[in-house]
Formats: sequence, structure tokens, C-alpha cells
Amino acid sequence: MDAKTEELRAAHDGLADFYVDLLADDLENTPIERAVLTLFCELTAAAGLGGTVGDVGCGTGRLAPYLAARGLDPHGIDLSPEMVRVARRNYPNFAFDVADLRDLPFGDASLAGAVCWYSLLFLAPPDRATAFGELARVVKPGGYLVTAFKAGDGNLQRRGRRVGLGVEFDAYWLSPGEMERRATEAGFETVFWGGRPAEEQGATPQGYLLARRTFD
Repeated sequence: MDAKTEELRAAHDGLADFYVDLLADDLENTPIERAVLTLFCELTAAAGLGGTVGDVGCGTGRLAPYLAARGLDPHGIDLSPEMVRVARRNYPNFAFDVADLRDLPFGDASLAGAVCWYSLLFLAPPDRATAFGELARVVKPGGYLVTAFKAGDGNLQRRGRRVGLGVEFDAYWLSPGEMERRATEAGFETVFWGGRPAEEQGATPQGYLLARRTFD
């Protein structure tokens, strides 16, 4: 494991319980995010490819109940062992494993869909094509990918200091254009894209992309 990946893993190990509290009511309080996830769930169910979806970069596991309540069978993976520990603790009825999104632990064309909810923003430019290629590999043709991300200019940022837990890591607020291009080049076609502006001073705009795996 390279030094940047080790740094990211260690930082999120340290942030796991902090994120449990920080994000406890986030989905409930964000109707736009619920709407995007619900659209993904409905399209995935309607595709008739089964209900197994990857929650890629699942963090604390907080999306699992929402996805399951809408007919899907989520399997979460995260780089951080501590995130996986709290996910298993808080949501014991769901599967969570430690894995890297650049080397997904799923078989070829084995998933009806994949969710990447604010998990692709940690990818350095050289890793992005690999990650999107892995998502295309594991999602069945006709299945769906949905991602939420911080929208920006793609420049490197150092994050983590402000929480006061002694952690730092690299992140990138990516442009919607790059996200759509990466997905298209990997073998997806855009179904929906959208965004919402920063809601308060100093906040960041959010982007959303929903794409369908093409038939090769």
C-alpha cells in the first residue's frame, strides 16, 4: 500500500466514530440526496438484474438501511477497517468488508448497481480511470452507477485538520464534466446529472451523476 493510501486509511480510521455522529441525520435532512438515491433504487429494481448493489466507500454504513428499504441488497466496502467495524456494529444485518475501490472484491458483471456516495473524491488523477474501470467491470450491462461528489475545479486539497482529531488526507472537488467523462469512457451512459449550490458561506456545491452500464 502506498503512503497516500495508508494516510487516507489511517485518517478515516480516526474519523469513524466522529462521522457516525456527524452524519447521523444527514440523509433525513437532505431531500435532494434522498431523491437521487431513490431514483437509483427504482431504476435498478426495474432493470430486472437482481438486487445486489455495491456500496463502494460505504463509510459508516449509513446508506444500507435506505437502500434495503427500497428493495436492494447492499454490500458495503470501505478502505478503512475502523469504518467497516462501526458499520458492522451499527448495521449487523448487512455485509461490509474492507477493500479498495481500485480493486473491487466483486466478480465481473456481478452487481445490479453501484453506489459511490462521496467516495470518489479521494482519488488522485492517475487512479481515476482504474476506479471507474473497476465499477464498469462489476456492474452488469443495463445496471446503474450513482455517485455524489463535491463539485469544484479538481485541484488537490488537504482536508481533515479542522475536525481537531490530528488527521489529514488528500481530496479533490471534481468537476461534473470530468465525472461524466470518466463514467462514459469506462462504459456508462448518463441517465441523469444534477447539482445543488452551496447552502451557506464556505460550503461546497454538490454534484450527482446517475449512469447506466452499456451493453458491450
